[in-house]
Amino acid sequence: MEKLLAMATGLVALLLVAGAGPAEGAVFKVGDSAGWTIMGSPNYTAWAVSKSFDVGDTIVFEYNANFHNVLEVTKAEYNACNASSPIATYATGNDSITIKTQGHHYFLCGFPGHCTFGQKVDIYIPKSSSAAPSTSPTASPPSTSPAAAPSTSSSSGTGGISAPAAAPRPSAGAKPVPQAFALVLAVFSFVAVAGGLVRQ
Repeated sequence: MEKLLAMATGLVALLLVAGAGPAEGAVFKVGDSAGWTIMGSPNYTAWAVSKSFDVGDTIVFEYNANFHNVLEVTKAEYNACNASSPIATYATGNDSITIKTQGHHYFLCGFPGHCTFGQKVDIYIPKSSSAAPSTSPTASPPSTSPAAAPSTSSSSGTGGISAPAAAPRPSAGAKPVPQAFALVLAVFSFVAVAGGLVRQ
């Protein structure tokens, strides 16, 4: 019986280690149901501050590729709506971008006039991204505003204007829990009952 208990304990430990990998990030569709567009004048500043982003989250841009694209740009290019030298260009109409670092990540539409009409978003991940939702500034309004701090890289600096307080992170953006835990409990229960550790 002790051998069976040792086997069960080893199996539980193995399953826990196997299921203890890093949690996957949440997936956020930019603009929610509106998507990435200028139609209807979506407010991407309000959208961004209503979310709580973490490193590892995926930002999805859905749009009509005949009329829009997504450019990752520096803070200066973002503030000036300058699409001439992007860090990265996305043009599939369904672009998924995983955020790998903390700080600001600036995106805009490179089609003429679209950024000026507000088709730009600042995805901000605070230094302590595991804390409560950020209430710090995120995206600038369509008109440019003075920078609050110089940018040292494409994902640092500060946003433009003060923004309203962020809403709590939606349940749809919650990190998934490994399902290995349920499997571990089921296997342990089976071994315990089969091995006579628990009487029925």
